[in-house]
Amino acid sequence: MSSFLSFSQKKETDSLPVNIDDYVFVKPGDTLTVNLNEFSLIPKPKFKSRNDIRYYLWFRRKVFKAYPYAQLASERLDSLDARIEKIESKSKRKKYIKLVQKYIEGEFTEQIKKMTTTEGRILIKLIHRQTGQTAFDNIKVLRSGWKAFWYNTTANVFKLSLKTEYHPESVNEDFLIENILQTAFQNNKLKHQPTRLDFDFTKILVERKSMIDVEEYKLMFAKNSKKNKKKKDKK
Repeated sequence: MSSFLSFSQKKETDSLPVNIDDYVFVKPGDTLTVNLNEFSLIPKPKFKSRNDIRYYLWFRRKVFKAYPYAQLASERLDSLDARIEKIESKSKRKKYIKLVQKYIEGEFTEQIKKMTTTEGRILIKLIHRQTGQTAFDNIKVLRSGWKAFWYNTTANVFKLSLKTEYHPESVNEDFLIENILQTAFQNNKLKHQPTRLDFDFTKILVERKSMIDVEEYKLMFAKNSKKNKKKKDKK
């Protein structure tokens, strides 16, 4: 499974989407309410400005790109675990793992290489969401040459921690990811796959009153924009 994450850096200053009519603009001081009923489990996100909506949609694209790979990683790991249990010989088990590794690398490496740092970080978090284990723990379980593969590519290129966990109840970025996923599931934009983690997102939504905080992403986007501008000026 570890071979799902072979990354090379890519510019993150994608143009922001302008289609923001489906989102709610709430001015500071407005009263916020969350209405949950049998027809609409996930209320519309609420934002402080129209510009914040655009950054949210930019971040949503990142989640949409990373999620299918985390989903597939979970499916492949479940299949691998089920088959390994039926193989009694250690040598045959090791041989089978190598065959699966080769297959996964050939099927997904090129697509994953196109991911940005943000997409790579989201993917590592979503692997924890989908499998119930961090990428690091999944590597330990597999016990193969994949460990070196992960560290020599993913961690070194992006400086990402393979021990990163997913906590939508306490981490703002994770809340944004889960909000995007649940809304996409509800609208049939993404194929639903339940999390293996124990959290109640409905309760989290009520506590946060559906308010979306995108300040950290606005700063990140501005920082990357400045870097790219300097590169262009040098040319």
